[in-house]
Amino acid sequence: MQLFYNPEITNNTQQVTFDKTESRHIVRVLRKKEGDKIFITNGFGQLFTSEVIIANDKKCLVKINHIQDYKKPWNYYLHIAIAPTKLNDRLEWFLEKATEIGIDEITPIICEHSERKIVKTERMEKIIHSAAKQSLKYHFPKLNEPTTFSQFINSNFNGQLFIAHCEETDKKSLKSELKPQLKTTILIGPEGDFSPKEIQQSLEHNFIPVSLGESRLRTETAGIVAVHSVAFVNE
Repeated sequence: MQLFYNPEITNNTQQVTFDKTESRHIVRVLRKKEGDKIFITNGFGQLFTSEVIIANDKKCLVKINHIQDYKKPWNYYLHIAIAPTKLNDRLEWFLEKATEIGIDEITPIICEHSERKIVKTERMEKIIHSAAKQSLKYHFPKLNEPTTFSQFINSNFNGQLFIAHCEETDKKSLKSELKPQLKTTILIGPEGDFSPKEIQQSLEHNFIPVSLGESRLRTETAGIVAVHSVAFVNE
């Protein structure tokens, strides 16, 4: 099934007009004609079955025939706050794989040791949407605007709170500390790790220091291990 995304669709939507890029894909690549089905999600758990009424490669128009609500396929809420990697493609790899596995919220955090201080979320959104459509997910993760570590750590949190860092301190295994079916927030640092000041700040805000294993992991790998660990505990 080919899945399309439109966050503006609601239960009251009757017709949808695709933009030029999507219209060309539908008509030229998928060779859809009048009367053919098109499946669309709004990323909020709904699947809209539509029918092509105008197969124009510049302005394809469909009408909504059926709406189906889907429960989220995972029974937890996971928020990963991750430092942007020096190379964009590594962070994009994390976004893609985390979306495929199951994640609810992502926040890029700028840390003291971050080599990349400026993050553009437009391409990140495209990576997430593409991965969600490819894996046929009807619940898309929320991508927040980048923020500094200090701003983020002073937010209001609830649920399980963890910080994964590489300092030689007393840490427990993430998998041993995770409890199922809870909201979970995990901090993943940059290539140079969190600074001692940032680690101390996190402890003062009730974050539990954890290890992701014996190996020293790249930022994007650490993020995926964290996502998979939460998914595994909730199986």
